[in-house]
Amino acid sequence: MAGRRAVHVGLLPWSAFGHLMPHFQLALALAKAGVHVSFISTPKNLNRLPGIPPSLSPYITLVPIPLPKLPGDPLPEGAEATVDVPFDKIPFLKLSLDLAEQSVRKFVADHPNPPDWMIVDFNATWICDISRDFQIPIVFFSVFTPVFLAFYAPFLSSSRPRPEIGSLMSPPKIDGSTVAYRQYDAAKVHDEAFEKNDSGLSDVERTVTIISASQAIVVRSCYEFDVDYLKYYSDYSGNRVIPLGLLPPEKPQKSEFEANSPWKSTFEWLDQQNPQSVVFVGFGSECKLTKDEIHKIARGLELSEVPFIWSLRKPDWAGDSDALPDGFQARTAERGIVSIGWAPQMEILGHPAIGGSLFHGGWGSAIETLQFGHRLVLLPFIVDQPLNTRLLVEKGLAVEVERKEEDGSFSGEDIAKALKEAMASEEGEKIRKRATEIAAIFGDTKLNQRYIEKFVEFLKTGDSNQ
Repeated sequence: MAGRRAVHVGLLPWSAFGHLMPHFQLALALAKAGVHVSFISTPKNLNRLPGIPPSLSPYITLVPIPLPKLPGDPLPEGAEATVDVPFDKIPFLKLSLDLAEQSVRKFVADHPNPPDWMIVDFNATWICDISRDFQIPIVFFSVFTPVFLAFYAPFLSSSRPRPEIGSLMSPPKIDGSTVAYRQYDAAKVHDEAFEKNDSGLSDVERTVTIISASQAIVVRSCYEFDVDYLKYYSDYSGNRVIPLGLLPPEKPQKSEFEANSPWKSTFEWLDQQNPQSVVFVGFGSECKLTKDEIHKIARGLELSEVPFIWSLRKPDWAGDSDALPDGFQARTAERGIVSIGWAPQMEILGHPAIGGSLFHGGWGSAIETLQFGHRLVLLPFIVDQPLNTRLLVEKGLAVEVERKEEDGSFSGEDIAKALKEAMASEEGEKIRKRATEIAAIFGDTKLNQRYIEKFVEFLKTGDSNQ
């Protein structure tokens, strides 16, 4: 198989950008190591990916599969990813992708050199049938952290009953671990993860099916950062767990923009700020904030008096009106910038004036931010974000915004308090020093490359040497 020619893998991510982008970063890393990658997704999702560097284009093939329509068209026209649909319609996206099995099956059957491995996400349980029929082994790529897997280890078993909500509020049995859902997290996650949804399966059922069929589980982390949770999950589950390193996106070489670029004035403003004084605020594309939440974040930024750049995705509810409170931008104009829509996030994070980041605790955003040694202020909302947040606080890298235990509500004052603690206190200085230490791991290109090399060796030989 792999000994006769270069290894060929198929990558099949779930259609959410918190999943598509890590898979794409893995594709780039594998291509650099000489592995041929077929990246399988819907046409619109493939068009949204960053460009493939010319040097890697011979190794990466984008494979478009049409998204089948469901009876009654419950999805919005043109929707192919979670960013395109309301939260309550996401199960229909899963159901639609379940109907894509025949397209992937045809790709495998017709390919002159079918994949040696399929590297898959949690959602496409039908890949197990393709694996059996074509004798192609599966690797499960968990875009979630080892701490997420360690926490869910007791529940990722087909023999375990549906858990009580209270069991989601206890950390794994690791010395010093504080990683668990709070009361307000647990009730929401319990329904979202363990209840059968409109797709006919719960997310945990899907994940259990994929893990049970996989030869190995690969995860976006490293022993230098997360050894306790990696070891715990491996020992508890008995699965072969292979860390991939952190798959950090490449740091920008420069932060220069043309004279006619709308970002030129932003970077000129940053050039005038004190080093490490500005907070970057961004909640990504998947986090659909309500009007109340956005207005409270705005109030917190205003009360904190901390300089900021806020990359705000225009909410669906805003329509043509301003998503921000009346007068907010005028009152904060001298020390804050709000950009509605896309922002050059890596270039902003790499500017010397940036010293912290307020975001949702997504693992991809944490990796991007910690590459630069910034302090973290975290306001988690969904799935893995609360667990990531508690891990990062546990490791002395973050401040979590306080919330009411019973319902998870927060105020502008809570946001301001967390920002001041991270950016203008003795505790914040400790976080900065710790973040600087961690940046040496997260930004270590050679270290992360060694993890990819070990994974490629596994793909060639079936032996991870872990």
